[in-house]
Amino acid sequence: MASRAAAVAVEKVGPIVIGAGVVGLAVARALSVAGLADVLVLERNAHFGSETSARNSEVVHGGLYYPQDSCKARFCVKGRERMYQYCDDRQVEYVKMGKLVVATEPEHLDTTLRKLHEQALVNGYTSTRLLSIDEVQNMEPSVKCYGALWSPETGIVDSHGLMTSLLAEAEEYGATLAVQSTVEDANINADGDIELCVDGTWIASNCVINCAGLWSDRVARLIHESTPAAGAWSPPRQYFCRGNYFRLVGVASPFSHLIYPVPDRRGGLGVHATLDRSHQVKFGPDVEWLDSDADPNHMEYVPNVDRAVSFYDSIRKYWPDLPADALQPDYVGVRPKMLHPSQTDHMPFQDFVIAGPKQHGVAGLVHLFGIESPGLTSSLAIADYVADIVAASSRS
Repeated sequence: MASRAAAVAVEKVGPIVIGAGVVGLAVARALSVAGLADVLVLERNAHFGSETSARNSEVVHGGLYYPQDSCKARFCVKGRERMYQYCDDRQVEYVKMGKLVVATEPEHLDTTLRKLHEQALVNGYTSTRLLSIDEVQNMEPSVKCYGALWSPETGIVDSHGLMTSLLAEAEEYGATLAVQSTVEDANINADGDIELCVDGTWIASNCVINCAGLWSDRVARLIHESTPAAGAWSPPRQYFCRGNYFRLVGVASPFSHLIYPVPDRRGGLGVHATLDRSHQVKFGPDVEWLDSDADPNHMEYVPNVDRAVSFYDSIRKYWPDLPADALQPDYVGVRPKMLHPSQTDHMPFQDFVIAGPKQHGVAGLVHLFGIESPGLTSSLAIADYVADIVAASSRS
């Protein structure tokens, strides 16, 4: 990649947020509310929230799954509280219906559910409770299991309504959204400003937040590879995992709560049953790893109908009465991951990666990598954290 030619004009602008998914919009709102003027949000698509933020389960998570003091644990628990309060304040629709994590095998009770319960407690999520078979049957007569973990604070949120509200509030404080605006090149100039080439036009800012989702690592490489130096920080690489969703058709919802199996060892939370705000049921996502060299520019967002067989098998472990031909392909999401199964025999926990000036040495620049679940739940807490990094960077 070549650096910008010296004769090319560069327009100096205010803070830049790259990516208008839920986290990018939450960051733009946080920066704008904190008093940073003229925040500019760059979105490569024609609409905000068109990728990972629009293709998920819309679940507000409690904070069960993540190691103590990890970013996911801290931001999920804090973000959940912030999310519900924000939705109340801004009239964004949500339903706090609770979740059952069910043991479909006897060994799940001690090997998984008890550990998840203990993890929730150390993470500060103290209202979870282990349930017996009879207690589960009273709550969900259609569910077959050996017991469950009850997560009363789990819910669903209107993710599009949330993003619309975040953008509207950011715009109230002077932010601007520029759609169909792709970062094509980058440079760090002699003054330390980050220069971005956006669809052929160069702009510069002393504050850039990289929330580019599936493209975050590529955007980071554009910026940092423009100023190579011995021992310079190198951005981590992201990998991609597809998640297919199927919708229940021709059958009334048998559930009153969200139903989750124990987590999938391949990197997901299992094929779970989610109720939308109209009480329709969808199942997913599954775990369909893409090749390690998969390109986010060439993602297929058509559900893989061949996955239906595994969906029926997975769902019938906790809902054995699922009728044949009751699943219809719905949509696909793609999640950014920080590790690929080709690199390991066992997929370890993968945390959010947030790299600021302390990590890479560039003032005013923050990168977000691997923002998958519970990214929606964590969005407001992540945004607060990023705003604090920006404030500390501006004081130093």
